[in-house]
Amino acid sequence: MKTSLSWLREYVELPAGITASELDTALTNLGMEVESIVDQAGTILGDLVVGRVLTIEELTGFKKPIRFCTVDVGRDAPQEIVCGARNFAEGDLVVVILPGGELPGGFKIGARKTYGRNSHGMICSAAELGLSGDHSGIIVLPVDSAQPGADGRAVVGLDDVLIEVEITPDRGYEMSVRGIARELSTYFGVPFTDPGLLAAPGATTDAPHAISVEDTVGCDRFAARVVRGIDPAAQSPDWMQRRLIAAGIRAISLPVDITNYLMLELGQPMHVFDLNRLGGGLVVRRARAGEKLTTLDGVARSLDAEDMVICDETGPISLAAVMGGETSEWHEGTVDVLLEAAHWDPVMVGRTARRHRLFSEAAKRWERGVDPALPLVALERAVRILTEHAGGTVDDRILDIDHVAAPVPLTLPADAPARIVGLPYSAEQIAALLRKVGCEVTGDEVLSVVPPTWRPDLVAPIDLIEEVARLGGYNEIPSVLPPAGSSNGLTPAQKRRRSVGRALAENGYVEVLSYPFVGPGLADTLGLPAADPRRSAVRLTNPLSEEEPLLRTTLLGPLLGTLKRNLGRGRRDVALYEAGTVFLPHLTSTAPPTLGVDRRPTNAEWAAANAIVPEQPWHLAVVLAGDIEPAGWWGQGRAATWADAIEAARVALSAAGVPDDLVTVRAGEQAPWHPGRCAEILVDGAVVGHAGELHPAVLAALDLPKRTSAAEIDLDALPDAPVVEAVKISTFPPALIDVALVLDRTVPAAEVQAALTEGAGPLLESVALFDVYESSQLGEDKRSLAYKLTFRATDRTLTSEETITARDAAVAVTTSRFGATLRGA
Repeated sequence: MKTSLSWLREYVELPAGITASELDTALTNLGMEVESIVDQAGTILGDLVVGRVLTIEELTGFKKPIRFCTVDVGRDAPQEIVCGARNFAEGDLVVVILPGGELPGGFKIGARKTYGRNSHGMICSAAELGLSGDHSGIIVLPVDSAQPGADGRAVVGLDDVLIEVEITPDRGYEMSVRGIARELSTYFGVPFTDPGLLAAPGATTDAPHAISVEDTVGCDRFAARVVRGIDPAAQSPDWMQRRLIAAGIRAISLPVDITNYLMLELGQPMHVFDLNRLGGGLVVRRARAGEKLTTLDGVARSLDAEDMVICDETGPISLAAVMGGETSEWHEGTVDVLLEAAHWDPVMVGRTARRHRLFSEAAKRWERGVDPALPLVALERAVRILTEHAGGTVDDRILDIDHVAAPVPLTLPADAPARIVGLPYSAEQIAALLRKVGCEVTGDEVLSVVPPTWRPDLVAPIDLIEEVARLGGYNEIPSVLPPAGSSNGLTPAQKRRRSVGRALAENGYVEVLSYPFVGPGLADTLGLPAADPRRSAVRLTNPLSEEEPLLRTTLLGPLLGTLKRNLGRGRRDVALYEAGTVFLPHLTSTAPPTLGVDRRPTNAEWAAANAIVPEQPWHLAVVLAGDIEPAGWWGQGRAATWADAIEAARVALSAAGVPDDLVTVRAGEQAPWHPGRCAEILVDGAVVGHAGELHPAVLAALDLPKRTSAAEIDLDALPDAPVVEAVKISTFPPALIDVALVLDRTVPAAEVQAALTEGAGPLLESVALFDVYESSQLGEDKRSLAYKLTFRATDRTLTSEETITARDAAVAVTTSRFGATLRGA
């Protein structure tokens, strides 16, 4: 919210000498985040003075009319200035910036030769000074309004202070001059004049235009007035344009500027229709299937059944509370206008704005809550300003369809604020603080509080307690650390997640955190089969983005998007991991029970409600692209492959405390992995994840490099880490034997390793695969797997016979189980 100090002073009697620091402190203590407080006088550097035009010489021979002027700026000699504007004459007072000055935007002014003449400074337009968007000519001041040489800042209104604050989502009333002025009045204890209390005439029996409201939930109040015969060429007054521009809103036309001005002043968004472009009466209703509307930004939009629209006989002409339509908007020849001020459902507006990505200034206010008592006041103010500056005849008839529900009283025990905040608030102090924000308070030990219409955020006793703490002063609340209770430390699941993350980071992976939202097309992009349960996803009722309304059922979708973003920004070698929940819905058509707040749910109700909550297991996923080992002066690098993804899964399982003898890796098939380069990861015989190279079609769809690999495992499916027994360290030397086994290439290497371990017996200390060899000499569909066996005893040095016997026993198991033969035997 942007506004100016002078505008605030119209409604609150702030201290005369208030400083920017004091204002910043006040706004911050009131709960607003101050973005900036800027003195407009400081936006223009150097000398900005009033000048009187003495002579004008028309220069010819150029592509556009140019004038060479002499201007009295209160110095010993007139200034020579070249100017291209045509809207001034000799004797006029103008605003001049002298050499050495600087205009907004960093535009520096100096003496220079242009169009064959020396120019010392510049005669300024309103646009160049940041006062309006008018580039049509320079500023011509009223006769005798100032003397040449006087400071031009005060003359043109550049002596104000601009304020920009960030408003929290629950305090929509602060998105107006009215709301901020009321808050400052409360803080400083100074009088406040409420512009919302303007005397405004009520509804008449006859309406100025036929209007009906079909949905009073989406629109519980709709008011309208008509003005005919306005001057279509009438311009918005300078003071209005300056305030709009200071607030970041472009001046468009007098009727539109008035609605924007009152939205900023009162917090009531409005809309102006060209009465002569309306086709019959208006109907306010929900949109219907197949209806479309082209909004003021020129975009044709398909409407949703939840959207509220304003329609005439041709169909929707305005997306209610968000943006008007092209067919009924004001245009340069408009002489008859219908002014509308309504009150819309905040939830509906918020969803419509997100659905259509139309976060207009009006929508921002509606979704935070607008005072339903303002429509007639806003219309009266609009009519007065419009007729004052554009003439016209006001239709005496006034429409006001009012279905607004009365505020509901809240019950607040007088001791509740003290118990929750920790300060000894008395009942009288609580009542006084709540009355400052407009509440009606009655009672002693138990207070009955009726919130004001402009505070839709006060819906529960805790909201009132928050107001007491805020108005009583956050700085008064003592900073007391709560007592630390006893703790059993981290849970096994927490320990596992931390250990896994640390292990992957130590192995070169970078952790990322992705939003859990995905689009409906992700399942097709990942090539998931039609019967894959991961296609069934939870759809959010109110998603942040309509393009991503589903909750993820796999971590790979968002993680691959992050990988693509990093590659697109110049990273060549990327290894990422993410740990987080996935959401696996229970496929049921049963609606959840409605749980009240007046009592604790029964066990049956609680079970029925939880029955539809999706399973949310904690998954881990990694993705790799580029080189896993960088190249350098030491030699060639190594590209990441499916084997690195499998190794990442092994690292994670090891860090989770899963013993190696419980882990099995075997060939498998699972989308989105390549069918021939995908491995199943099993723990104690149960599949807990997959790893390998991603399918080429998936990589093409996502525009990712070839051979990109990934892994995903279910951490919640892992058994708890067993108690680790200390390894007995032998002081005796090891016996090292290599064996190369020839067997079918379809036999998994992990199963061969398990067979060797089983057959070698207790003397085997370790076994590791160190070579894979394939050749036609070995036979068709054969390969050689070479393992390094390490034997050691804890009580003696092994003899050659013991070592050979153990090796032969290991090989015998692989022979009987897989038909393996010793290579070279």
